[in-house]
Amino acid sequence: MSSEIDIAIIGGGNAGLTLATLLSQQTNPPQTVVIEPQTAEQRDCSWGLWAEAGQVQQLEHSMVGRWQRWQLVDHNHRVVQNSNQYNYLSLSSADYLLGCAAQLREPVTLVQESVSSVQPDGDRLLVETHNQRYHARQVYDSRPPKVIENGLRQHFLGWHIHSKQPISHPDIATLMDFRVDQTKGLHFIYALPFSDHHMLVESTLISRTEEERDWYRSAIEGWLRDNDIEVENLIHEEAGVIPMDQLEANPHAGESRIAAIGAASGAVRRSSGYAFQHIQQQVGALADGIAKGDMRVPPAISSQLTSMDRLFNGVLLNRPDLAISLYMRMAQALNGDQFARFMLGRATLSDWMRVIMAMPKIPFLRQLLHA
Repeated sequence: MSSEIDIAIIGGGNAGLTLATLLSQQTNPPQTVVIEPQTAEQRDCSWGLWAEAGQVQQLEHSMVGRWQRWQLVDHNHRVVQNSNQYNYLSLSSADYLLGCAAQLREPVTLVQESVSSVQPDGDRLLVETHNQRYHARQVYDSRPPKVIENGLRQHFLGWHIHSKQPISHPDIATLMDFRVDQTKGLHFIYALPFSDHHMLVESTLISRTEEERDWYRSAIEGWLRDNDIEVENLIHEEAGVIPMDQLEANPHAGESRIAAIGAASGAVRRSSGYAFQHIQQQVGALADGIAKGDMRVPPAISSQLTSMDRLFNGVLLNRPDLAISLYMRMAQALNGDQFARFMLGRATLSDWMRVIMAMPKIPFLRQLLHA
């Protein structure tokens, strides 16, 4: 069975389903199919981001937690920041994706299938699944990217837990607690208290090599013990890998009608791993372009910001002894609003100057000369 369509979107994650939702809201939506083999519930995980008041309201249906205070901690310092302009949010990816899917309207549809092949077929592209063939004018591939071999990555394992005793300071999100084993790479605990007794605790490692899952679990257990948090029950476990380096070449590179969007197009900040807002901005601009007949994918992150992140990561790799202090210096140099802007990629010149002045100059100059 074969169908003639305008757009095929491969992958129903943040980029794919957000784009489909925006297209379905247009006055004359293009005939679009999103192809995703798994349900949103099967892929559920936590997404973190900073958001202003308007976006907080838009994301309320998928929001699990919200904080206006957050902290970074090492053995010598605790930096607690407060923001009036930005909230740090934790979203349920399943709730977000289900909300997107519920907004789809003909002629934009979602099918639960796997793509077996994509190949040119005259003036169109033939997208094949087990049960269907689609002849599309344009294909957007939003599937997760692959990291180059030995590439830098952020990998993590997290526990959603119920604690026996009330959690202290549930109004503060712990973005980075470096008081853990640092022998495998830059390692920190990420802890989000959703209520007095419910929290997410993730062991996160930035390195070139992933560890066995028990290594992360042991780090979580140790952190909970050190913070006097007894687990009443483990709700569920999640794990993931975020690329922070160059990505493998797109297998369809050279075919202009097959374009990567989302993380595979470089929407992940190389210095932090944050991607949600960059993906949202990219697909929003793409949907606006499609409405005007422009199918080109806009860049998710500026080349200047990517270059700065690459420089930062180079120092992390070449001077691991400085890694913790780089993050702590940055947090100490900025207030909450400035820190959120910096992490969002919206830093002002003044914000950048504060960070640059706080950094050790010689390691960055050496990295710049050898880049």
